[in-house]
Amino acid sequence: MIKIKTDFFWILLVASLLSCKKDNSPDPKFHFDYYPIETGRFVVYDAMEIRHDIQALVQRDTTIFLLKTVIGEQITDLEGDIAYKFYRYWKTNPNDEWIIKDVWTTKIKDRRAELVEENQRIIKLVFAPTSDKIWDINAHNTFAPLNARYNTESLHKNFSVNNISFDSTVRVNQQDFFSLVDHRKKFEVYAKGVGLIYKFYKDNDILNFDTLNIRFGREIHFRVIDYGLE
Repeated sequence: MIKIKTDFFWILLVASLLSCKKDNSPDPKFHFDYYPIETGRFVVYDAMEIRHDIQALVQRDTTIFLLKTVIGEQITDLEGDIAYKFYRYWKTNPNDEWIIKDVWTTKIKDRRAELVEENQRIIKLVFAPTSDKIWDINAHNTFAPLNARYNTESLHKNFSVNNISFDSTVRVNQQDFFSLVDHRKKFEVYAKGVGLIYKFYKDNDILNFDTLNIRFGREIHFRVIDYGLE
């Protein structure tokens, strides 16, 4: 009788272990490959940043550059989780050497892709991508709440950037607001096996609904031109 109970216990234990999977497992139904984290994985972008200030000597200051992000070595972060260094390099001339710009950290935890930018934790994606997913990208930092959601019409659809085609992508709409004095539009596109391939960020103070009459603001545009594994 004791033998039967012991065998039954082990059967239940094994069945429980087989039925349970960690949220960060490579189970394809969660689509974690929209945010691949692997040491040496890189993405290069054509990038442009525009700063507006009507009180400055240069009221519209535009910087065009190349940006490269690289997943670095594995670490244990301040929350005690496994994370990875996230290196950002830049240069303004294609023939120049890359210059280190930032060292951030990134991880996937509880079906969330998180990136710590300038000591602020941003929730970039929530898995699995579905039309009903809504999350506050600033839930773990000091910024004002900002709800993001997947664009229903573009879930797992193809997308092209700089004549590079991607079979399966998702678009994350972060903000789309227009008023008498505000023009704010922010979204990102992620491709399977690559990560971020396109970023559009516009946060401007305007006058009289005129999007070209900008008082203050900032715009950022990233477009992928290369990616792979170093």
